[in-house]
Amino acid sequence: MMTEVKASGQSLEQFLLLAKTVRGAALVALINQLLEVPGVYVFGEFLEMPNIQELMTGPYAPSYQLLSLFAYGTFSDYMANASNLPVLTTAQKNKLRHLSIVTMAAKVKCIPYSVLLHELEMKNLRELEDLIIEAIYADIVQGKLDQRNQLLEVDYSIGRDIRPQDISSMARTLQEWCNGCEAVLAGIEDQIGRADQYKEHQVKVKQQVENEVLNLKKTLKATTGATAQESEQHVMETRDPAPAQDLRQSGKKSSKVKGLRGSGKIWSKSN
Repeated sequence: MMTEVKASGQSLEQFLLLAKTVRGAALVALINQLLEVPGVYVFGEFLEMPNIQELMTGPYAPSYQLLSLFAYGTFSDYMANASNLPVLTTAQKNKLRHLSIVTMAAKVKCIPYSVLLHELEMKNLRELEDLIIEAIYADIVQGKLDQRNQLLEVDYSIGRDIRPQDISSMARTLQEWCNGCEAVLAGIEDQIGRADQYKEHQVKVKQQVENEVLNLKKTLKATTGATAQESEQHVMETRDPAPAQDLRQSGKKSSKVKGLRGSGKIWSKSN
């Protein structure tokens, strides 16, 4: 593949050098060779050359128009104006059809066979597939043939020459795209700002909750400590009178014992 690309680049350079040195009929012959040679699919540089622009008027104007058609047009454009243009050779027809496939591939990525047959004015399905395969091998289109669904599925296609009058339209399209990107970016930045504000709010709420929980723990701890002290004091107060009562009860018992002992002694003496 790299060899083919290099060879096509060398062919283009050679034609550019030759085009600077010839005029008139020789230049027309060179243009016809250029439109046949494999690997050359861009022609804008030739159209900008002063000696080729001289062909715009005069007897060689059809050759200039044909070169312009290969740069910007399609096979259907040629057929619509074939009576005013030079007759194409088989190689030129195939190249112009290749370029027409590139134009369609830039607009839609799945091209029905029926559309290709109509635009390229081909009736044989086998010839159409062979033409597409040639374009794929030439590396101007990349994709695959879906024979079951009768589709050409395009993954990649080269860019074609741009008409000078189309540049302003492309600039507007690019500007609209830039404006759309800026609008999307502004929307993203707005969403980021809202997300940051929400995050800050959530952090404050979390901190507030943590502080409330901490204060609640302190309050519960203080309340629990005071309640424990009161309970302990109450228990002590209820336990303190018990020994006095016991002493009183033990005093009573001892007095009774002494009394009995004393009475015993008295009773024995009297006897």
